[in-house]
Amino acid sequence: MSTETVTTPAADTPGENRNPSGNTGQRRSSRPGDNRGPRRDGGQGRRDRRDAPAKSDGPEMIEKVVFINRCAKVVKGGRRFSFSALAVVGDQKGNIGVGLGKANEVPDAIRKSTEHAKKRLIHVKLKGDTIPHEVMGVFDGGKVLLKPASPGTGLIAGGGVRAVLEAAGVKNVLTKSMGSNNHIAVVNATVAALRQLRLAEDIATIRKS
Repeated sequence: MSTETVTTPAADTPGENRNPSGNTGQRRSSRPGDNRGPRRDGGQGRRDRRDAPAKSDGPEMIEKVVFINRCAKVVKGGRRFSFSALAVVGDQKGNIGVGLGKANEVPDAIRKSTEHAKKRLIHVKLKGDTIPHEVMGVFDGGKVLLKPASPGTGLIAGGGVRAVLEAAGVKNVLTKSMGSNNHIAVVNATVAALRQLRLAEDIATIRKS
């Protein structure tokens, strides 16, 4: 003869939680960050900040490296190299600068030369995309002749002269280097020529005074 035992569920007592796990039936998200509060940036993500245009501190400058020179010093253990860089910077709106930098590595020399050039910016007088009149620039052994040209002529120049004129914003001009071929002398002679440029209005103001 078999005996069956029947167990009846106990009645719920007040204050007792029937769910021992503590879940209230609400679905909780398993992804991190879903339970965070509102964003501080107003809902804009990183992509929006990345696509926003960067704020510039001033006019956009173009940098041109004209020449890099390598110097070798013979020491007891061999040869030690150092580099010098000649750079030109400008905004193509009449503001140009020339700088020279020296360092033991090429990138450092270029960085020093561009920083030096930005500290020595000058403004030159232009007439549209050419120069107002013919001018001759002299610096040390370098001599550079600049002549205005009609639209469509182009920039007839090479080497350091071309780099300086492009940085200044000149697009139509005739040039001739008639002195030394040293890059430093040619570049500074070109800058000396641009310093001499005057507009007709400037000459008329001087004559009236």
